[in-house]
Amino acid sequence: MERRERRYGGERRGFAPGFPPKPVEVGKEYDVEIQEASRRGEGIARIKGLVCFVPNTKPGDKVRIKITRISRRFAEAESLGKATGKIEPEAETTAEAEKARTEEEETDEEEEETE
Repeated sequence: MERRERRYGGERRGFAPGFPPKPVEVGKEYDVEIQEASRRGEGIARIKGLVCFVPNTKPGDKVRIKITRISRRFAEAESLGKATGKIEPEAETTAEAEKARTEEEETDEEEEETE
C-alpha cells in the first residue's frame, strides 16, 4: 500500500466546483451601468456575470470604473466618472443566471454518475 503525502492546502477533492477565470483584470477600466444597490449602499454592476461593487454610485448611473480588487465571487471597483463608451447590456438577469447555473450543476452530477 502506497502512502500518500499530506500537506496543508493540498489538492481539492471535489467539495466545490472551481471558479472560472474572471472576465475583469485589476487596474483595467470598464464602462458599466449600475443595476442595483447593495445592503451597504454600494452600487452593483455586472461584467459578463461577475458582480462588481462600486461605492458612491446608485442604480441607473452609467459610470467608468477601475477594478481595484478581485475576489473569488465578486470584484470591487472605484468610480472614475461618467461613462464615455458604449455600455453593453447584461445578457442574463440574476434569475436566468441562477437557473442556468442550477441546470449546469445537475448535468455535471448526471455525467459523474454515468462514469
